[in-house]
Amino acid sequence: MADKTKKIKLFEEFPPITTQQWEDQIIKDLKGADYEKKLVWNTIEGFSVRPYYRAEHIENLKHVKYLPAEFPYVRGNKSNCNCWFIRQNIDATEATTANKKALDILMKGVDSIGFDLTCKENFSNQDFDTLLKDIHFESIELNIIGANAAKPFVDFLNEKIQTKKIDKNEIKGSVGFDPLAHLSLNGNFCKSRDEVFEIAKHLIEKAKDLPNFRVIGVNGEMFCNAGATIVQELGFALSMGNQYLALLTEKGLYIDTIAQKMKFNFGVSSNYFMEIAKFRAARMLWAQIVEAYKPQSKEAAKMIIHATTSKWNQTVYDPYVNMLRGTTESMSATIAGVDSLTVTPFNNAFEKTTDFSDRIARNTQILLKEESYFDKIVDPAGGSYYIETLTNSIAENAWKLFQEIESKGGYIEAFKIGFIQGKVNETANKRNLNIAFRRELLLGTNQYPNALEKADSKITAEAITFKTSKRADAIAEPIKPYRGAEQMELLRLKTDKAKVTPVVFLLTIGDLTMRKARAGFASGFFACAGFKVIDNLGFNTVDEGVKAALDQKANIVVVCSSDDEYPVVATAVLEKLNGKAITVVAGYPASVEELKVKGIKHFIHMKSNLIETLQGFQKELGI
Repeated sequence: MADKTKKIKLFEEFPPITTQQWEDQIIKDLKGADYEKKLVWNTIEGFSVRPYYRAEHIENLKHVKYLPAEFPYVRGNKSNCNCWFIRQNIDATEATTANKKALDILMKGVDSIGFDLTCKENFSNQDFDTLLKDIHFESIELNIIGANAAKPFVDFLNEKIQTKKIDKNEIKGSVGFDPLAHLSLNGNFCKSRDEVFEIAKHLIEKAKDLPNFRVIGVNGEMFCNAGATIVQELGFALSMGNQYLALLTEKGLYIDTIAQKMKFNFGVSSNYFMEIAKFRAARMLWAQIVEAYKPQSKEAAKMIIHATTSKWNQTVYDPYVNMLRGTTESMSATIAGVDSLTVTPFNNAFEKTTDFSDRIARNTQILLKEESYFDKIVDPAGGSYYIETLTNSIAENAWKLFQEIESKGGYIEAFKIGFIQGKVNETANKRNLNIAFRRELLLGTNQYPNALEKADSKITAEAITFKTSKRADAIAEPIKPYRGAEQMELLRLKTDKAKVTPVVFLLTIGDLTMRKARAGFASGFFACAGFKVIDNLGFNTVDEGVKAALDQKANIVVVCSSDDEYPVVATAVLEKLNGKAITVVAGYPASVEELKVKGIKHFIHMKSNLIETLQGFQKELGI
């Protein structure tokens, strides 16, 4: 009897297709359209991304040959799992309250605590005893945020290790002593330059016997939250890290000792694949930097990374979208193999965190571990043609930026002359324009807004605007964190606080397809400012439409029709309204100059600056 179970390879009946064949078919399908404009993504990071990648695109990439836990650690520091610490930060100004909250969340899936002591100045062992009461801190990762607390906490730890006979290898965590971050965010060091780096040296010496405890922080997150590109965040963070290595080796410390006492803190934006590649590139480049100092062990070249989901792209309006942003950002960070992660609570932009927002933040990570098994597979992105190419592109561009900073004398000198700030501000301005022209979307804010939403009493201009600080003795302008949605939110808040909400009436007439498309566009456009929009099925005559608009007491009437019909229809609407409402044309027809001559001033279209246009309408309406 013939064997009917013969195995057939899935694709053996299909002939291999060459890249040239793919390209020929794409060009054919484009029907003369520009390949570069239609299919190639020119990123704000400064490099281009192709529409597809094949095995041949990564053949010459040197980093793809390395295994997980193998120098230069592009594929992660671990070889047997992709585990990370689920971290939640707690305001620890009042020690007893902070301790109670810590004990509660440690029972709910958190295994890393960040006690925020930035608002406190003087510390005693009793303070730390109260803070850590009943917490078995050998079983968790313990992090202290606040430069003033760094030295006293390390002293406290050393004392506890001696009195309680604690295994030093079991102490995991960090204190965030980062004078370069203070310089960057405030314009100067908190003390003299020599003093702060002397403190850094002493901290490293005090913690030298704690192999899993880091005392020097490198804050790349502040660049992410100031609107910088992924390449800039990485390039600047690497430069800060190298500045610490250079200054502390000059003070007599060994490179192995310094590097193994440093922790990098990065933000995570919603640029999903790019963020995965960023963390992989970061480990690879840092390993190369440390190697240049000739450490005795390659272990010293491992970059320990804590990631925090972005604050820059969080929004005040439609804030539950922030949960989705935090989820995709968490996925990027954990797939890339970060060592610990904090998910920024969804309401962080406008109020103190609540039990609910804290719960959602930590559960985001718990779901990734317990239901999606993200902690089981090491570097799941490894071998992806797209992500491996992105990793290489980000690494190349970040390295160029790093070298440019080094050519100016290092991070401190580059900051003093304004080079760092200039780069960040240039990108932030581009991104602000992209938001205004809706080339960069913030769902619920500049696209698909919830038209029924109104700001409650706790949403104020002060709450919306990110707080910045500058020292009186600043030697340079500080980096200015902000949120991308701020301008749009301030615009909408003006409408929400107005005594009367403007009414926008969509006068749909003529060609069915065009009027529906333009009504949809106009509705979303004006809803971004919180205006009340009244849509319609369509009118047979201009008289009928104008009457309905006036009956609804419309402040703005948007004519939605086809380009061919506008010269007659839009002009008739303008005449019949006779100044009783503002006439707007949806679109930018070829007859625009003719319509302007006839008195129509306002046109809304895909190339309109959303913020400036809506501000203009508010001003005209007296808001």
